[in-house]
Amino acid sequence: MEILGATLRVCVDDLETAVPFYERLAGGRALRFERGGVSVAAVGCFLLMSGPESELDVLRKVAATIAVKDVEETGRVLTGLGARVVAGPVETPAGRNLMAVHPDGSVYEYADRHG
Repeated sequence: MEILGATLRVCVDDLETAVPFYERLAGGRALRFERGGVSVAAVGCFLLMSGPESELDVLRKVAATIAVKDVEETGRVLTGLGARVVAGPVETPAGRNLMAVHPDGSVYEYADRHG
């Protein structure tokens, strides 16, 4: 399993207000998309999310998004180490992802860039 990096998940009240700050901070333009009623802007290592409180409550439980080379392999490694895959792998706008609960109870999203 090869970890390529991590993305910090940030829930914000107003995406339009937050995006310019994070674009200046990260030195790049936001990639925007919608997912399950939540508006998302990916800026550098930040994933900004705004939407209904019920959706954000679920998203806040995920500590971070970990970029990996291959989600299928990652699922096998995580399971072998005692983690529990609770969702996925599934296709996303950017590739595939899965959600896993580590033995300590932490929840992470793992994502790759495969189409």
